[in-house]
Amino acid sequence: MKLEIFNTTHDLGVKAGTDAARLIREAIDSRGVANIILATGTSQFEPLQQLLSENIDWSKVVMFHLDEYVDLPVTHPASFRKYLGERFISKVPLLKAAYLIDGEANPENECKRLGKIIAQHPIDVALAGIGENGHLAFNDPPADFETEEPYIVVQLDEACKQQQMGEGWFQSINEVPPEAISMSIRQILKAKNIVCSVPGKRKAMAVKNCVEQPVSNLYPASILQNHSNCTLYLDTDSASLLTERKEKAVN
Repeated sequence: MKLEIFNTTHDLGVKAGTDAARLIREAIDSRGVANIILATGTSQFEPLQQLLSENIDWSKVVMFHLDEYVDLPVTHPASFRKYLGERFISKVPLLKAAYLIDGEANPENECKRLGKIIAQHPIDVALAGIGENGHLAFNDPPADFETEEPYIVVQLDEACKQQQMGEGWFQSINEVPPEAISMSIRQILKAKNIVCSVPGKRKAMAVKNCVEQPVSNLYPASILQNHSNCTLYLDTDSASLLTERKEKAVN
């Protein structure tokens, strides 16, 4: 795992999006297609914006996404299908394919459906973030590091619900669905490259735990230490609790 630290969230997003675009183009040049995973949430606003500005043959790109709430209508402001539809899919109409998680379907059946599809699409580039509680996708602590299932049904913990409300996606914590469909930890780690964008002061402790604690399912994103092609894109706020040794990675 590599760290890159920037002075501003904008600079972080530009570099993450630029690097993701380069990796996507390399996959297309190598195999004629790129399979990618996109994340959602406020951490992805600027990386996605940069990615969309890049010169990419989207007709050769297949997209998956990380997670979706169970039983949340696609019309709800917090729906990740809505997020990706508005912020990405509608802007790349020539996309080869987009496999979205249908949170309104039977959760177990949806996990099986998507699991069969992604098994046929080795992932070249995964864009991800880290939650305030250290989660990766919706794999809250203690995360399941063992399951080989590509998608699983998970229970959201209170810290995760608080974050979703705090970011303005819900008016109250009681509105946050208790369950979600999430890509599993092992499936995320199968990506050849992981571009992980983590801006903001409120993510500082999660970043410190991810980088400096031993790998543990109590700090789910710490598993990224084991990935040889993962880069954490941080700003000075999210990197503020790292030790002096780690701060030498600052750009």
